[in-house]
Parts: sequence; structure tokens; C-alpha cells
Amino acid sequence: MQRRHVRTPDGQTRPRAGYRHELVFVRAFYQDIARWAADDPARWGPWVAPCPIKATECQQQKTRLRRKAAMDQRTRTRLPVLPALLRAVEGHRDAAGRRLQLACDVPAGTRFTAHGEEFLRHRTGESARVFVTDIATGKRRDLSHEEDVAFWAWAIVEVLRHSGIRIEELLELTHHSFVAYTLPTTGEVVPMLQVALSKTDRERLLLVSPELGEVLTAVISRVRAGQAALPLVSAYDVFEQVWSPPMPFLFQRRYGTEQHALTRSFVRTSLIRALQPTGLTNTSNQPLMFTPHDFRRLFVTDAIRTGLPPHIAAKICGHQVLDTTMGYAAIYADDVIAHHRAFIARRRAERPSEEYRDLTPEEWTDFLGHFELRKVALGVCTRDYGTPCVHEHACLRCPQLRPDPAQMPRLHEIHANLLDRLREAKGHGWLGQVAAIEVSVAAADHKLDVMRRLAVKHKTVQLGMPGLRPSAGRSSSGA
Repeated sequence: MQRRHVRTPDGQTRPRAGYRHELVFVRAFYQDIARWAADDPARWGPWVAPCPIKATECQQQKTRLRRKAAMDQRTRTRLPVLPALLRAVEGHRDAAGRRLQLACDVPAGTRFTAHGEEFLRHRTGESARVFVTDIATGKRRDLSHEEDVAFWAWAIVEVLRHSGIRIEELLELTHHSFVAYTLPTTGEVVPMLQVALSKTDRERLLLVSPELGEVLTAVISRVRAGQAALPLVSAYDVFEQVWSPPMPFLFQRRYGTEQHALTRSFVRTSLIRALQPTGLTNTSNQPLMFTPHDFRRLFVTDAIRTGLPPHIAAKICGHQVLDTTMGYAAIYADDVIAHHRAFIARRRAERPSEEYRDLTPEEWTDFLGHFELRKVALGVCTRDYGTPCVHEHACLRCPQLRPDPAQMPRLHEIHANLLDRLREAKGHGWLGQVAAIEVSVAAADHKLDVMRRLAVKHKTVQLGMPGLRPSAGRSSSGA
């Protein structure tokens, strides 16, 4: 049970987020010992003991519901601030590019000003990187590195939000991922992006929108750097623990003197750096954080809200089950109300208009008269308005009859009369009449049983409340 808590770097302990998995392991271990003892009692019998973990403590339904609610709330929090993040990464990229360009335009040892900051240009070294000194702080800054990081942060955010792909799919995009698809109707050539095998081991094609095409064009132009083709690099798969063959990956950058494919840690670090200048906070007034998978949830939510059918969104995201796609979509209360009103409007438009006209006095009188005619000798008929009596007013046999316990003496007389008629029919050999009367006798017995139950259920019950004495509430003679 102590493993339900984890120790933080500052020496404190906190509850484990997924502690139920640990409880499942413990419960399974006790059950394994019980099964082993049945096969080998001499060895495992002394270790059999009741499991301290109850089955209710291992149920995952509430955990899944809480996780789904937390995911939806996370999406609702980040979707409104997505434009602020886009402005931040775009502005940071432009500012870093202008600083680098101004530094390249001045000779070494010259001071220049960019965005209100004054810098001193250093001489260019063998690595061709541009270094400057910030006059205000006296720190040495690598403007080439800052521009490179700002560009990749912008590219990562734009590609993730326009495509909704996973982080491993993003890092596995290559120059060979572009596929030209010819529309069979118009003959127009449409660029498609082939997403490699990932979580579901299935490839899929994504339509390259104009916005996504501009971002990918900028990425290819940067990686190519004036060469005829993209450099071939190998990427390390942290899960499979294998190196890929040299491939023209789109997301690669120069590190030192070599080209390296981007890693998961670089993507997450880029998102953290991009969010720092925005000053965005969550409901707890803590810095707002974006993960690569958040953009996937935002993509699905925004697509479904703007009218994309869920099954098309599932195909784009590579989900095999539609429920998975709907689990990603955070449905807002106003969306539910708007879609319900639209459904009601469409249904009313498809139905005859005369169903929505006002009632006439004759129709209202006929409606009220139906309830007046429901009173019968043995109780109340519960058939719906506008429906005929399917039993031809044979109320004793009808299941729509709700018996009245006050009419029990009358039903006893009917039951006795039926028995007399049954004996008469048997005496004369009227077998058809005998079968019909037996059905009525069985129905009468059933109705009598219902009346007895209702009489017991509705009788007055004494709760033992004290009664008022004759002298209660009277004033005393001395008053």
C-alpha cells in the first residue's frame, strides 16, 4: 500500500496518479497464489491468505470517467488560447529572424539595435554562427541558435494543429511522404501526406491544406539549404530501441557539424519555450502547458464543431473505432443545445405542417370526453386517447382495466355468476361455451387478486402519533 505514493524531488510524497494499476497487480498476485496452492498445496498452501485489496478498489470505470472529464476540461481550457500561442510563435520567429538578419548586415565590432535592444556584433567563426553581446545584460547570445529554435517551434505548432497527427508520426515524416492524388472527376492533382505506421500499425493519407502546404514548404526549404535533395539521417526509436535507415526526414536540424533528426524531448522543450513569453495561466494561476497530443484533441474538437462528420474525423485521425474519436472531442454545453435545436427544426420541416396548428374547440372537447368515458363498472380503463377498445368492451378480460378495490363485492357477484354458468355449460355439454367461461373465470380471479393487493396497499396505517387530550390548548383557571 505504500507504493500508492511517490516521492517528489523535494523529498515530499504525493498520491500516485495511477495507483489502481498497482492494486490490480497485488490482487492478481494473491489470486495466483491461491491457484498455485490448488495445484501444489505442500509448497504454496502456507502462503494463501485473503486478499487485502477488494474488487471494488480495482474498478476502472470511475477512473476512466474522471480521466475523460479532465481531458475535456484540458481541451476547453486550451482551445480559446490557441490563437495567442500561434501569435506568440509567429512573432518569436519573425523577431528572431530580423535580429539575425540585422546582425548579418553589420560588420564585426559594430553595435546595432533590434526591437529596442542594443547588441554588439562579434566576428564570424568557422562554424558561421552569429554571436552577439547584449549590451544591457552583458550576456553572449547565439542569434543563429535562437532563430533556429524559434523556427522549429513555429513549424511544430503549425503542423500539429493543421494535421492532428501524433508526435511519433510528426517525427517520421519524410520527403517521400508527399503523394500526388488525381481526382477522378476533374483530373485535378491534389497533394496528400502519407502518414507512416504508428500506434495502430496502419498507414493513412491526409489532404494537405494550403496553410499546411506553406509550412511544409518552409520546412523543406530550410532543411535542404540550397542543396538538390534533403540530407539523409537516421532516427532513433526510443520504444523499439533501434536506429532507422538513413532517410530524408523533414524534421531535422544541424547540431554542430552534423544533421540530426528531431527528438521527442526537443519537441516538448520547444513548446515550453514558445509558451513562456505568452504569460498564459490555467485556473490554478500556474503557467499553461501544451503537449503535442493536446493539438490532436484540439484538431478533432474543432473539426467536429465546424461540421465535419465524426466518421470522417475518425478516418483522418486513424482511429479504428468511432468512440475513440468522440472521446477526443470536448463537447460544449452550447454545442449540445444548438445541435438539438437544429435537429428539432429539421424534424419539424420534414413533418406535415398541419401537425403544428392550434387545436379547435371541437378537438379539445373530444379529447376531454375520452377521459370521461374511461370510467367503467369495475374501475378505470387506461387505454390511450384515439385508440379503440381492442377487447370489444370485455373489461373483465382486458389488461387495460385498472380495478377499483371498492368494486370488490360487484366482482364477487360476477365471479359467482360465472361459476354457475360454467356448471350449466358443462351439464349441457357446451364445450365451446365452457372454454370461453373458463377464460373469464381466470380473468376474474386475477382481477380479484389485484383488488386485494391494492386494498392492502392503500389502507390507512397508524403511525403511533399521540392524540390531543380534551384539555390540550385550554387556558388554566388561574389565568
